[in-house]
Amino acid sequence: MSRFSFAPTSAGYAMSWSKSQVISLLRENQDERGVTHWQKRAKQATGLSSFGIGLTKLRKLAKQIGREPKLAAQLWKSDIYDAKVIAILIDDPKAISKEQAERQVEQINAGMLSHVFASCDAPLAKSPIAFELAEEWMNSQDEVRRRCGYSLLYELSKRKVKAMDDDYCLQRIADIREHIHDEPMWVREAMNTALMGLGKRNKTLNQAAIKAAKAIGPVQIDYGDDNQCQPLDVLKHLTSDYVKNKFAK
Repeated sequence: MSRFSFAPTSAGYAMSWSKSQVISLLRENQDERGVTHWQKRAKQATGLSSFGIGLTKLRKLAKQIGREPKLAAQLWKSDIYDAKVIAILIDDPKAISKEQAERQVEQINAGMLSHVFASCDAPLAKSPIAFELAEEWMNSQDEVRRRCGYSLLYELSKRKVKAMDDDYCLQRIADIREHIHDEPMWVREAMNTALMGLGKRNKTLNQAAIKAAKAIGPVQIDYGDDNQCQPLDVLKHLTSDYVKNKFAK
């Protein structure tokens, strides 16, 4: 039997968690190989400790906890990376204020949390302020904000956003084409991903994104010698049989 208590809600049953219970749960799921990797590559840069848990596992743990914005605020103050990821994942999109988002983006240690914070189906991308933040952050002088802004744009490209008509998206494709190679590496990665997302919205944007991807060429990203990740091949995605069939209808 679980040592965590269940409390009935209108949606069925939900767990009632404390910060200490979440930390205990993370400790129980510690991955020694992940810890070694973290200590080698990220601990010094971020100043955070980690239980070495992969994002897929952290997502499963976050689903166990459910939406708990008050708990999310407590976990965000932790000096444990995994706890901060859980904080992001369990937050309520409707409860995220602009003030909170601006405060958190300032506290993303060395950009390590950017991907989970603004992309990867993040709650922030589902919030009512997502488009406003994307617009402001893509034009920010701050590198982390620009990375998060384009990550939000990618997430928004998968949704119906009134302000994102074809003219808007075509302008963003043009901006990415013109400026991507002038940006720092992680901003380039986010721009590249956003280009792919915009190019999958409809046939007109697909054609524009394909032209941009061809003009841009390969976007080099260094994920480290011990990482299996490869730079995103946007052109391959935009010209896949799936996309071709989608727009052939």
